[in-house]
Amino acid sequence: MRSIRSLRTPGGLSLRLDVRAVAVVALLLLAALTASVVLIGTGDFPIPAADVLKTLLGDGNAGQEFIVNELRLPRVLVGLLVGASLGLGGALFQAISRNPLGSPDVLGLGQGATAGALVMIVLFSGSATQVTLGALAGGLATGFAIYLLAWKRGVHGYRLVLVGIGVSAIVTAVNGYLLTVSDIIDAARAVVWMTGSLDGRDWEQVWPLLGLCAVLVPLVLANARGLRMMEMGDDVSYALGVRVERVRLLLMIAAVLLTATATAAAGPVSFVALTAPQLARRLTRSPGPNLLPSLCMGAALLVTADWVSQRTFGAGQLPVGVVTGVLGGVYLLWLLVTERKAGRI
Repeated sequence: MRSIRSLRTPGGLSLRLDVRAVAVVALLLLAALTASVVLIGTGDFPIPAADVLKTLLGDGNAGQEFIVNELRLPRVLVGLLVGASLGLGGALFQAISRNPLGSPDVLGLGQGATAGALVMIVLFSGSATQVTLGALAGGLATGFAIYLLAWKRGVHGYRLVLVGIGVSAIVTAVNGYLLTVSDIIDAARAVVWMTGSLDGRDWEQVWPLLGLCAVLVPLVLANARGLRMMEMGDDVSYALGVRVERVRLLLMIAAVLLTATATAAAGPVSFVALTAPQLARRLTRSPGPNLLPSLCMGAALLVTADWVSQRTFGAGQLPVGVVTGVLGGVYLLWLLVTERKAGRI
């Protein structure tokens, strides 16, 4: 049973507060932070959670400060930011397309970022920075191409998904060709990147992600009301005063930037953008895009998956993209079976 409370500000504005959604966001934040502390203490040199907290507060010894602040904290922050970006980007794509499969994994943005990275690896033997920039450029170019191809007096949700699937197939074929013409060393390097991993991430990946999230997250949340109105249809949204195409284009750009930057930082980590919004919606039991719960769910999912991979196989042995792929695939199969039993597919 959902609990909605109305709050009135001193200026006379009335705000509706979904108590269950707020509680879910708080619990997901707590889960993400707890998993982060545990993850920082996991590795070849284990550190108890209490000592991790002391070190983060500046009360650890020199060895603990080096391990926590220089080696493990940047990796965990990249995981939190990448998960949050993918969760929010997936919620935006699903809300804009009005389709639960309208995620970056299906629309081909991950494949586009992979193509940009492969071009830098295979054709130019680029550095880590150049590979990151190539992935970002590839993701942005793919998102721009999908939007242009799907445009016909506006962007219809199903047309967006169908165009995205077609573009994804083309870009996947290009990626396969780039791998076949590369030498064995570049191919091995490319395959590792394509799996999606947080291994070796440092502060150079943290700051661009943090800056982008600081700009885009408030921008997206400020347009959440318009996005929720758009789920009722364009005609109704226009009647309610929403500038539909402007809001849709703005949020599409934000979603592409979030997804492309996250992919550039950690590789194409699969299924987080697909599953995080749906899991968040099931927890909140609230209609609408559930942007903030999806963001928190994505962050919690990715750091938990990274902890599972390290705890099970050791640091650097199993990329986090493998864990999210397995868990996401199992969830997708369960979802399809459930929807079929309910007669919706």
